[in-house]
Amino acid sequence: MEFLSAEASYTLRFINQTNKSVFLTGKAGTGKTTLLKEIIATTHKNTVVVAPTGIAALNAGGVTIHSMFQLPFAVFLPDNKDVANFSGGIKFESRISLARHFKMNNTKRSVIRNMELLIIDEVSMLRADVLDAMDFMMKRVRRNEQPFGGVQVLFIGDLLQLPPVVKNEEWQLLKNYYNGMFFFHSHIIQQYPPLYIELDIIFRQKDSEFIDVLNNLRQNKITKNDIDLLNQFVQPEFDLKNNKGYITLTTHNVKANTINQESLLELKGKTYSYLPNIVGEFPDKIFPLDEKLELKVGAQVMFIKNDLNFDKQYFNGKMGVIHSLSDNEILVHFPEESKTIEVERYEWQNIRFKINENTKEVEEEVIGTFVHYPIKLAWAITVHKSQGLTFDKAALDVSQVFAPGQAYVALSRLRSLKGLILLSPIRMNGISSDEGVLNYSENKATDVILEESLVKETKNFLLQTLLKYFDFKELIQEWRNHFYSYKAEAPKSPKSLHSKWAKLQYDKMVELEIPSGKFMSQLYKIFSENEIDFNFVYERCNAAYNYFFKTIDVIAEDLLLKIEEVKRIKKVKGFYDELLVLEELHISAVLQLKKAIQLAKIRLEGKEISKENLVSQDMQVYKINKLVTVAERFRNEFATLVEENEEVSYYGKTKKKKSKEPKKSTIEETLELWKENLSIYEIAKKRKLTPETIYNHFTKLVQMEIVELSDILSHEKIKDLEKAFKKYDGESLGELKSLHGDVFSWNELRLYRATLKV
Repeated sequence: MEFLSAEASYTLRFINQTNKSVFLTGKAGTGKTTLLKEIIATTHKNTVVVAPTGIAALNAGGVTIHSMFQLPFAVFLPDNKDVANFSGGIKFESRISLARHFKMNNTKRSVIRNMELLIIDEVSMLRADVLDAMDFMMKRVRRNEQPFGGVQVLFIGDLLQLPPVVKNEEWQLLKNYYNGMFFFHSHIIQQYPPLYIELDIIFRQKDSEFIDVLNNLRQNKITKNDIDLLNQFVQPEFDLKNNKGYITLTTHNVKANTINQESLLELKGKTYSYLPNIVGEFPDKIFPLDEKLELKVGAQVMFIKNDLNFDKQYFNGKMGVIHSLSDNEILVHFPEESKTIEVERYEWQNIRFKINENTKEVEEEVIGTFVHYPIKLAWAITVHKSQGLTFDKAALDVSQVFAPGQAYVALSRLRSLKGLILLSPIRMNGISSDEGVLNYSENKATDVILEESLVKETKNFLLQTLLKYFDFKELIQEWRNHFYSYKAEAPKSPKSLHSKWAKLQYDKMVELEIPSGKFMSQLYKIFSENEIDFNFVYERCNAAYNYFFKTIDVIAEDLLLKIEEVKRIKKVKGFYDELLVLEELHISAVLQLKKAIQLAKIRLEGKEISKENLVSQDMQVYKINKLVTVAERFRNEFATLVEENEEVSYYGKTKKKKSKEPKKSTIEETLELWKENLSIYEIAKKRKLTPETIYNHFTKLVQMEIVELSDILSHEKIKDLEKAFKKYDGESLGELKSLHGDVFSWNELRLYRATLKV
């Protein structure tokens, strides 16, 4: 980030240097979303992002809470009683019933067990009972009774904007357990409150008078002078049709849709319809905008995403007017800038989280894409859907009675009072914010508290992390369970043939239990001192690493060798799966030992922990190098099981593993596959995108002079395009397409235009 406020800087440091959970909030326009992106990009922790709704999850680059933690859509009662599943049409769950039908696949379980940071976006919508259910599930899966199973949680949201949705009949039962329905009313937060950090530098508004009014409205301190000031902008007869560029903010969906549809019908000319390109899994409930986009020339539209291109020609909420349309081209005009641009389709990704088999890091996997024009009709929008948008000009069509926070959300969308029109006066009554939320906001941490807490929590994080990395109890127990599982096997079963191997590994692991306990006691003693000698910490960690690594490394190699052997044997799928569970825990233990040394070294050098300095190349390639060694050993020791050029096994496929790299842009991913000599259609199939989207990527690559046009189109085709473009005026390609028909495709026209300096 170019500029970090003190609070934003503290948030980043608490995330990377401590395990303290944080509630990050701030007024509208203070940069919460920007900071969220910075945290995701820079944290060294295994991170999962969730949100209460599909749209919120999509916008945050995550998944829904219910899908991540496999929660049923029901009211969760935080007790151990058995409850009737349904009561008056409402479904209920308790801890007992939740555990009873709890089933989770290995991938999801592995993600939760390896998770170090959970980010919950739009937390204002998160109900208290759902958060308690999340806490219960995480403790259960991670086998850890600490809050959220020992995972650090970052809660992000503005509690004075969108509240949780609770039906009256649900509340009749929930009120026996909760004092309210916001996330901070949950039992887990009442017992273990997160650190409350508030961003207070407003980037959207610069007008101090307007900022004061918004702050007073937010805090239930609105004065008569504030109301008088706002009501100076009342114009009941304001003619929206003759004042282009204003968007109407209203309280109801039906009204907003009616205004948009009637305004579209009033325009003359042909209606053009556009549909998205959907590839893979992308359910309609998370569509980021209406599936069918209907437009006419002259329609008022709004962009719903920021421009990802270098020239940043639009932002989320920017208004424009449709200049020209064809089946494959939309041009939008910005009157105040006297500029017209072509709208490019935008790519939304539906992801799921998985674990990198080599590094045990949490990674995203794209399972579907939704590609559509990032615009919508914008004569009107609901206050609810305007959250996160910024407008230069807006007309507020709101009733006298607002839901808590609704007046604040509506007014705070504007950059300044200059762009405000009120279609009816604002009244004093009915616009108060939720008292419970305002009371909770008094927990905001001061700079002194933040500084003291950071010092204390950093020390605690270092100790707890080192203890975790040198604690082998869970791993030893897993080996113990595996060893004793052979006793249930028939004497001549395929698995029983490997019992001696299992005992040998188990015995080696057990020998580490007492030394591990002694070293952990030593760590406790070192960290109990007021002044910690980090030279001594590094020296002891290094010695412990050398002692434990020898044994754990040898077992890791033997385990990978055993997996290589077993996956070629028929009818032992259950045994193979048991070994994979052991392998995940064991490789994690090896990598954590390596992290422990790195962590002690970073602290010795006085550096802050970051993504760059905590994960070493040695960690990234440990398992890959081991697999190479194991493959060589296997060829020598099990020659009869190896077939020449063998790739497929009974339970798995030999794959070339890649080490984790920083997340690339969608265009960079396309370029990498192009360099591997894949065709445009092969790239589209591999990336779960349409060929048209890949062609759009190449248009950008040609424009940036990274790819030559001659690499994509034939010499003859380029010559023909050169002739066709001689009279091109630099605006619409529609006329060229009409003139030449099927001689050139839209993709070819766009590719050639990318070579022109227009």
